[in-house]
Amino acid sequence: MRPARARKQLGQHFLHDPAVIAKLVAEIAPQPDDLIVEIGGGRGALTYPLLRQLRRLHVIELDRQLADYLREHCPAGGELVVHQTDALSFDFSALAEETGSLRVVGNLPYNISTPLLFHLLSHRAAIADMHLMLQKEVARRIVANPGGKEYGRLTVMLAAWMDAGICFDVGPGAFSPPPQVWSSVLHIRPHTAPSFAIGDERRFAELVARVFSMRRKTLARALKGVISKEQIEALNIDPTARPETLRPAQFADLAALLQ
Repeated sequence: MRPARARKQLGQHFLHDPAVIAKLVAEIAPQPDDLIVEIGGGRGALTYPLLRQLRRLHVIELDRQLADYLREHCPAGGELVVHQTDALSFDFSALAEETGSLRVVGNLPYNISTPLLFHLLSHRAAIADMHLMLQKEVARRIVANPGGKEYGRLTVMLAAWMDAGICFDVGPGAFSPPPQVWSSVLHIRPHTAPSFAIGDERRFAELVARVFSMRRKTLARALKGVISKEQIEALNIDPTARPETLRPAQFADLAALLQ
């Protein structure tokens, strides 16, 4: 069976650089009994090196042709379990044998990386850690500090639920076909409880979305008619500040004022 061609509509860019693959496997540092699930096995560039070090590896692959290819070309080593399904609807919690036992790895399609991150975090109680390759720009937004242009809604929404760091960057030439952007490998450790008090998660999400949709406005203007200038000042927050200057926990403090 010949390797399947990359399908643009699925955002497929197959990793093929041996040096990058070896570096990624070293970062993951798989142990034989680890419960690992790979998102998007593709042609097996990461799948097969991992499988040689594991007793069992789960792979989620939406593309039926690629799912069949992975099964047919499986090398000697551990057991390969291929789930031919969409990672956005996959029940990661059901796969975990116990709380915090699952390790997630993968080269995420750029077009679904953000919703997939939130889906994974909805299963955070089952997940020990994640090594994910994302578009470099998205990775920088996730780990951004307050005050910069990369700091925004994604940063704040994820900050409460995880610790993240960039392992290394990957150039377009490591993929086939090469994307038009650089990628980064992130190491993420989810929290089962938020790192700061949030209260109502829906209100928190609504407030963060509101202020960053008007990020050029001051907080007082962005929240006009919702939270008063005096209420903002009572939290020791400058009402003339721009949203990108606030720490994530301060958004939770503001959201607690919503009725």
